[in-house]
Amino acid sequence: MTVGPVEYLVVAFPGSRFTGAIAPALADAVASKAVRILDLTFVQRAEDGTIQAVELDDLDPDDLVSFEPVEGEVSGMLNSEDIRMLGERVPPGSSAALIVWEDLWAVPLAEAVRASGGQVIAHERIPAEVAEAAASAASAAGHDS
Repeated sequence: MTVGPVEYLVVAFPGSRFTGAIAPALADAVASKAVRILDLTFVQRAEDGTIQAVELDDLDPDDLVSFEPVEGEVSGMLNSEDIRMLGERVPPGSSAALIVWEDLWAVPLAEAVRASGGQVIAHERIPAEVAEAAASAASAAGHDS
């Protein structure tokens, strides 16, 4: 079985108030078969720095109406040490969603690379801020693409 690149994202919500605003975009990515959710975990970091994993069922339904279980979700990709380490990045007094997904769109590319005897020698995500700054600079210089 060929697996596409696996990525994670930590989204913090100040004041420990989760919001369901990102859920429709996440559901659309799953529905389009661009990604497959491998894990979706929630954490709360108290003002004293204490980190606690929170189950979806334990969240206030008024705060998380649209964070329904995502089709294809597989729990357990993040272990307790991963959750602790990622939770330490969450500002005190905030909550966060830890999302792990597989890039399904890349599976055919990975298969083609392997079938041709090739191998990936570098794969890095360029932060959105860096890409946006480069695009703005190119646009300002008249290099629109």
